[in-house]
Amino acid sequence: MFTPGRIVFASLFVIAFIVLMFYSYKKDAKNNKKHYKNGAIYVTIGIISVIAFLFISKFLIKG
Repeated sequence: MFTPGRIVFASLFVIAFIVLMFYSYKKDAKNNKKHYKNGAIYVTIGIISVIAFLFISKFLIKG
């Protein structure tokens, strides 16, 4: 199913992707702090709200 060439390609692709993502994050970190203040708080509140909505809807539908 997976030939050695495919495994090598996938491994190199994953490593290169992670390195480039880390580089891009470090490069944009200053701008992100400037433009997205308290962004993590909003994301956390959103995730908790979605999970709470799912639990509430589950209990209301189940009866």
